Amino acid sequence: MEDPRVLVDATTGDDAAVYRLSDGRALVVTLDFFTPIVDDPRDFGRIAAANALSDVYAMGGRPLFALNLLSFPRDLLGEGLAEEIIRGGSEKAREAGIPVVGGHSIDDAEPKYGMVAVGEVDPGAMLANDGARPGDDLVLTKPLGTGIVATAIKAGECPPAVLAAAVESMARLNRGAAEAAVAAGAHAATDVTGYGLTGHLGNMARASGVSARIDAATVPVLDGVGALIEAGHVPGGTRRNLADAADSVSYEGEVSETTRLLLADAQTSGGLLIASPPRRTAMLTGELEARGEVAAVVGQITAGAPGHIAIG
Repeated sequence: MEDPRVLVDATTGDDAAVYRLSDGRALVVTLDFFTPIVDDPRDFGRIAAANALSDVYAMGGRPLFALNLLSFPRDLLGEGLAEEIIRGGSEKAREAGIPVVGGHSIDDAEPKYGMVAVGEVDPGAMLANDGARPGDDLVLTKPLGTGIVATAIKAGECPPAVLAAAVESMARLNRGAAEAAVAAGAHAATDVTGYGLTGHLGNMARASGVSARIDAATVPVLDGVGALIEAGHVPGGTRRNLADAADSVSYEGEVSETTRLLLADAQTSGGLLIASPPRRTAMLTGELEARGEVAAVVGQITAGAPGHIAIG
């Protein structure tokens, strides 16, 4: 069914659906849930909630309320684990300034948790992924490597300091990054999650009809992740991302296998990747830093074959 009020749907692979209510107001609706990636149930809840809310922020929107989605084995309900998961999600919703107004749960042998997130955005200030323009700077607001860390956790071989840094990053809301992007007049944005940096940038470039370039040396990475890759802790999703991008990514000079894997690493609750007009980039990075966010200029949007990424 065609509806002119639908501003963003699945055709561009964007982060959330957007539905116009009036000239200055539109709903932003998304959902996300997944299996535990850390052992602590409260941290799992915090990360899952931040991840779900991130898709609203990635559109330049403001969350309004959320609904819980929970799958959990009935015979473990007496252990207090489900309560801790929900507690973590509630804490993150409270930090975002929104209520959790309900949800749905099912009996499932494998725990899963996430949220339906509903927000609003001014259609004139929306940060869809199809607005990037040649010459735009690419700014990333969180370090990469959480997929590698999650795989090391499953093997029981993640150093505590690396784990703590990854949890802190994944549980951080993208609210400040979104506010900075809107304030600086960014052209486009997306959050970096399961497809990795190269996958999500490829989606942005295809939707915008442009190419892109990444300067690998400028991409922030969690400390200790390189050693985990060398130890073999690479998730299957990251390797699939790397293989899927083979036809659309080219490498200039010496780009190590470790770097290629990091750029394709399947992230959970990653940062925003923002396409900023060059004259506004200093304002954007200043706004990000003022909010305590990472502000790494990692590349540029270029003219060329839609979706192609050059990495040097």
